[in-house]
Amino acid sequence: MAYSFQTMTQQQAEEIAVHWRFVGEYAFYDMDADPEDLAEFLNPEARNNTYYSVIQNGGVVGFYSFTQTAQDTIDIGLGMKPDLTGNGKGNEFLKAGMEYAKSTYHPQKITLSVAAFNKRAIRVYEKAGFKETERFQQATNGSVFEFVKMSYDCTSKI
Repeated sequence: MAYSFQTMTQQQAEEIAVHWRFVGEYAFYDMDADPEDLAEFLNPEARNNTYYSVIQNGGVVGFYSFTQTAQDTIDIGLGMKPDLTGNGKGNEFLKAGMEYAKSTYHPQKITLSVAAFNKRAIRVYEKAGFKETERFQQATNGSVFEFVKMSYDCTSKI
């Protein structure tokens, strides 16, 4: 199914923040798990048109953020609607975001960071061609967690 990308509206941000709830260890990704992240996500000026809702069949099925971190590098953040995760849709969703990033920003490299415990997401990223570049500790959600930084070379095929 085709995905479309649109700048995230305030209503969409609030819907995601309030109603998207993940199960078990994935509750780590609930927007209100970190008050600073939540405040940024809900602030239109902080989102600064870098957040996009992903629409399929008229509904929001996920979101992406696109941040230029170097002249030739776009860092992405992404999230799928909780009831769509773990159902084999991640690869298609990731590829749609990568294609959007490539056609909109024309980067040489796409990077992302993922919590190290999230083996399910890491497998999706590796399948799409991302490679681990480093591991780091980050304070979030009231503690410090290990994250994996991954990079994709846009000159290779998706």
